[in-house]
Amino acid sequence: MRPSRRTVLTATGAATAAACTSGGTAEAAPSAGSSSAVAPSAGAAAPPGSRPPATAQPPTRELRALLREIDPDRVEATVRTLVSFGTRHTLSAQDDPVRGIGAARDWLLAELRSYAEASGGRMTAELQSYVQEPGPRIPAPTRITNVVATLRGSVTPERIYVVSGHYDSRVTDVMDATSDAPGADDDASGVAVALELARVMARRRPASTIVFAAVAGEEQGLFGSAYMAQRFKAAGADVQGMFTNDIVGSSTADDGTRDPYTIRLFAEGVPSSETAEQAAIRRSVGGENDTATRQLARFVRDVADNDATGMNVRVIYRRDRYRRGGDHIPFLERAYPAARFTEPAEDFAHQHQDVRVQDGKQYGDLPEFCDFAFIARVARVNGAALWTLAQAPGTPRGAKIVTTNLTNATELVWTRGTEPDLAGYEVVWRETTAPEWTHVVPVGDVTRHEVDLSKDNVFFGVRAVNAKGLKSPVAFPDPQS
Repeated sequence: MRPSRRTVLTATGAATAAACTSGGTAEAAPSAGSSSAVAPSAGAAAPPGSRPPATAQPPTRELRALLREIDPDRVEATVRTLVSFGTRHTLSAQDDPVRGIGAARDWLLAELRSYAEASGGRMTAELQSYVQEPGPRIPAPTRITNVVATLRGSVTPERIYVVSGHYDSRVTDVMDATSDAPGADDDASGVAVALELARVMARRRPASTIVFAAVAGEEQGLFGSAYMAQRFKAAGADVQGMFTNDIVGSSTADDGTRDPYTIRLFAEGVPSSETAEQAAIRRSVGGENDTATRQLARFVRDVADNDATGMNVRVIYRRDRYRRGGDHIPFLERAYPAARFTEPAEDFAHQHQDVRVQDGKQYGDLPEFCDFAFIARVARVNGAALWTLAQAPGTPRGAKIVTTNLTNATELVWTRGTEPDLAGYEVVWRETTAPEWTHVVPVGDVTRHEVDLSKDNVFFGVRAVNAKGLKSPVAFPDPQS
């Protein structure tokens, strides 16, 4: 039975009134014919009184088993090994076997190749390299090399998801390529996340392709990630999600307070790649909070904010922090959905600092200031998102709201996916002021559905469902006249 306009509005009004009376948060009750996740997460990370979104997906047994294999000791070993190379500055030695970015590069490649040996040929590891011409922070032609492992999907290999960290490091002077630059938190921690996921997933068969990358040149200008993103773009690659992990190594802020069960996820609103035509549509119908990147961030909350990861995912509605930038930005600039994971509150004495003791205080990005159990939990958040993305259907394409006639009902259309295990679709909706989807309406294996609710009053979306019940990220519809 379809939800009627009367039942929907009654439920919404009742929930709002109840929230105002109790001081809680309004969440509309599911109407007839809809389903809504209401069971709270069992994880200790969830803040008191919080509820999962209506679109939340409980972890499968397969996913729980995968996440249990993530090992804090291996994470720590990766961070300490990268620190042991002294400096990993992009302009440091590339041919020294024990010190500099070249030594780190060679170790990373050997490590990823060792994981690939357990993959039965599904994973390959390679160096992705080019020469960057001189410019700001690059005084002479410099070889920039990414270390990349690709785990090819077994069902839809053309669909790609990327996770990265940057392995270059720096001290106070961004051009100082000789001083010790441990880079434990920034960003051996992010590289450790990507490597640990590569190790754990290499022995499994994702339906779609997952790319694990350690990129260089981040501190000099996002050069490695820009090169990787451009290679994907030039090849016409279907990258449906990218996560960079940058500064994910500590749960302790500069004032000593700790928040070991929260990770921030930065997700932009107005797209970096937006065209004038797209901007005009956005201005006319809204959607600043419904870009593909924001839907990707909601998906992370749906699948990774639970007891299987032990983490609370705090989505930040920004591309990045003030005066900072990360390796997701080149992907955003090429119209790929991408977001950045960063620890909950930073201690700037342990980032971009010369290693020294000043006024009795230790400065420098040293491994003793990292929380390796925290990094492992961040890896679990990434793992939950990546594995579910790879196993679920792709984000629906061609989602539109039909606007041919003026009516108080809403007709949605979309293009059917090609996944062999595709089972159907769900329509989701929420109030325009709500941050999360609040209602889910299963509509079956169709490409058109009408909801007796005005498109002028709420936001709608469409997501795909496969035979195992895994759901895709939501597609936000454009108007179709």
